[in-house]
Amino acid sequence: MIVAAVPVKDLANAKQRLVRVLDASERRALARAMLADVLRALGGAGLDRVWVVTREPEVAVLARALGAEPLAEAENRGHTAAVAAAQVEATRAGAEAFLTIPGDVPCITAAEILTLVGAGATPPAAVFTPSRSGLGTNGVLLRPPAVMPLTFGEPSFDNHLAAARALRLAPRVVRLPGLGLDVDDPDDLSALLTTGTHTESARLVAGWRVLERAATGPR
Repeated sequence: MIVAAVPVKDLANAKQRLVRVLDASERRALARAMLADVLRALGGAGLDRVWVVTREPEVAVLARALGAEPLAEAENRGHTAAVAAAQVEATRAGAEAFLTIPGDVPCITAAEILTLVGAGATPPAAVFTPSRSGLGTNGVLLRPPAVMPLTFGEPSFDNHLAAARALRLAPRVVRLPGLGLDVDDPDDLSALLTTGTHTESARLVAGWRVLERAATGPR
């Protein structure tokens, strides 16, 4: 069994680094759209179970509507703690492999997910996909789920590789352009509009004329 976990913070506080070009309601709508794009890709990959780790009722409703299972947390303890809780639950559920990706990579595709999973087909496996900057870790496949702990936050990519080697694992790196694009900054919105035309997220942002706003300065 392969389990995927997507940690999602509170929508009300989503995407603070986009405050210069998007207001609070737009940032919330974008966070929802990106999660929907991610969950559709995961659904298309045909994994055994997809969990959304969240304390947000609205996110739980969206997860169920798109075929995922909410994994409730009592409080928002951050990305690392949410992934660690999901790893424990995956082990408890008897999963053979554990995949985690963030909820803000709307350009990810089912094919990319299957590539990441396939790269870790033989245990023990630790496979990592870097963010577009090369500093963050946007995708992880572990087989078995508890083969190593994960700690997110830049420069997590290099840190994960070093941690895997310290455990005498042979980490694999799989670079995937869709998974690599996490939307955090205004520049990421431009990349989304260029490469993610198939996504709900890009269609939403295109309707807001965000690039024109960015050119005219702070809102």
